[in-house]
Amino acid sequence: MIEQTILRNLAYNDEYARKVLPFLKKDYFHQQSDKTLYAIIDGYFQKYNRCVTKEVLLIEADQVEGLGDEEYKSVEQSINQFGDKLDDVEWLVDQTEKFCQDKAIYNAIMSSIKIIDGNDKKLDKGTIPEMLSNALAVSFDNHIGHDFLDDSDLRYEMYHRVEEKIPFDLDFFNKITKGGLSKKTLNIILAGTGVGKSLAMCHFAAGHLMIGKNVLYITLEMAEEKIAERIDANMLNVSLDELAMLPKEAYDKKIARVKSKTNGKLIIKEYPTGSAGANNFRHLISELRTKRQFVPDVIFIDYLNICMSSRLKFGANVNTYSYIKAIAEELRGLAVETGAPIISATQTTRSGFTSSDIGLEDTSESFGLPATADLMFALIATEELSELNQIMVKQLKSRYSDINKNRRFIIGIDRSKMRLYNVEQNAQQDLLDGPVFDSTPAGERVKIEKKFDKKMFEDFN
Repeated sequence: MIEQTILRNLAYNDEYARKVLPFLKKDYFHQQSDKTLYAIIDGYFQKYNRCVTKEVLLIEADQVEGLGDEEYKSVEQSINQFGDKLDDVEWLVDQTEKFCQDKAIYNAIMSSIKIIDGNDKKLDKGTIPEMLSNALAVSFDNHIGHDFLDDSDLRYEMYHRVEEKIPFDLDFFNKITKGGLSKKTLNIILAGTGVGKSLAMCHFAAGHLMIGKNVLYITLEMAEEKIAERIDANMLNVSLDELAMLPKEAYDKKIARVKSKTNGKLIIKEYPTGSAGANNFRHLISELRTKRQFVPDVIFIDYLNICMSSRLKFGANVNTYSYIKAIAEELRGLAVETGAPIISATQTTRSGFTSSDIGLEDTSESFGLPATADLMFALIATEELSELNQIMVKQLKSRYSDINKNRRFIIGIDRSKMRLYNVEQNAQQDLLDGPVFDSTPAGERVKIEKKFDKKMFEDFN
């Protein structure tokens, strides 16, 4: 009964058809005649942007290839039984949504049984949780855009709503992100080999765990145990060398102390280099949610350039720009889908590796990566900074705030314990104004920027 009502109103009720067609699927109709009718109605609407007529339905049905006499008679009978459209569109839309939800769950269960019985050669049992989860998530999204004038109250509320952030344990990172990482964002660390990309991610992961967040750390570069060792050194306040010599009893006490301070979890998952991408990570997140009741608040991927694209196959027809950009877009899509911020990293070019003032142009392989990222910052290490156990951070792109504020700042680094830390405030000014920094290309650029800012201020006044 409901199927016939849906099909009749899809054919003759323009308002209803426009609301529900984007959410309906051919698989929701189980009788072949209903499937055929839906395909005709949907195809006509997509091509001509209007509802079909009874006469057109009969002609289109007669032209369907492979439709037998009995099936055609069934389709013809359904068309001839179509009555008037329903006026209560709101009620019908609600009933159609329930119909779609029920059919999606039914189809997912039947497909799961087929997989369990071994009758589906393309899918394995690991896809069942995600399949059922997607079916349970079926719903109609009635939002069709923001009316700038009529929705001004909603916009005002948004301006004054306190956004949920995931804070850092480093002051300047909280300043440049206005309180921490935002949900659904892709945040990229740019640095040369050995500068500290993985160290920074391990430090951030440890910090987020300690404030009670669920952290997922995906590594395609180092083994799970190596990442865990670095985070151990950070959280237990023990150097990597001392960690191997720590007695079991002392180690257990330190781990127990960490457990008592947080209710978050940290999961580390290793993939072979270049063998996993957004689809693999999506499946992992689904399995963690089903098997461990673990939903990540923040995701680390170490690192982006050695991920695999789920859309493109790297080869002669796909250059590195397109390939890396595709990976970045897929990871940002994953961040939006999961509602969790993603932190990843990328390498500098050879010229950027020796530069004391890295720019976006020093991004290795693809400039499409910074175009996609919400936040991108460089880690810069020089001999002078290393002697002071410090590292410079330079903002390259930010959708959080104006990058001209705190464009560069200094943080401390303890490589033996895989830690970053705040430095004294005077260290910022001392370094930026000191003779060591002034002699570098970065120092020269800062001088130019200061002169430009001063001139702009004077011109304004």
